[in-house]
Amino acid sequence: MKKQKTILITGASSGIGKALAILYAEPGVNMLLTGRNEERLREVENLCFQKGAAIETSVLCVTNRPAFEEKILEWDDRLPIDMLIANAGISGGSKDASRSDVRFREVMDVNLDGTFNTINPMIPRMIDRKSGHIVLMSSMAGFRGIPNAPAYSVSKVAVRAYGDALRPLLKRNGITVSTIFPGFVKTPLTDVNGFKMPFIMEVNRAAEIIRRGLDAKKASIAFPFQMHALCWLLGVMPRCFGDEILKRAPKKEQ
Repeated sequence: MKKQKTILITGASSGIGKALAILYAEPGVNMLLTGRNEERLREVENLCFQKGAAIETSVLCVTNRPAFEEKILEWDDRLPIDMLIANAGISGGSKDASRSDVRFREVMDVNLDGTFNTINPMIPRMIDRKSGHIVLMSSMAGFRGIPNAPAYSVSKVAVRAYGDALRPLLKRNGITVSTIFPGFVKTPLTDVNGFKMPFIMEVNRAAEIIRRGLDAKKASIAFPFQMHALCWLLGVMPRCFGDEILKRAPKKEQ
């Protein structure tokens, strides 16, 4: 018999996490889904169940390290996790970075520590099994610090670096590491932005691109290509030029 595949997705109650959960849901797949909003998570659970997948959910926050780690390992004891998608994240810009310390730390707790809390407990187990696929959710903001969203960009730059470090480290153990770099995607995270977002993409289209990249076990999945080219260029050009461009970026409310 074909072995059932088990996929864990954090931040699955909305946005890209929700779209990925629904896209991957099919007979023979165990979906382990976490999210902060229980009502929305139940909706995703029902949609995945209708597609024939076996579903388990949890509303534990990724920042609750002891409880979240215990839950992941309990799941893995029963349903060994093949793919781990550390997607949970929040945004946080500020017109006045000097008065946003609380929000800054909240963003870092969820986006960075939450990623560590999701991935790190599973690394020894995947090493023992000599298999597994770890997926990190960075952003186009991961290519350079962005002044209109300092906390968000710092967290995503760090996530990018962590993926770059883990990939060669774990490859010898048969573990694939992929990092995702979405541009603007129409989700609740971007719905609060009061400015024009270039090359914005529908969430289902984004999920399809991500799945194709993950199926091919790509190290990096960045889209759309126009935004990728622009952000890559900002990341490699001399800082003085990049600063001049970015200081004109629209301000983002917290």
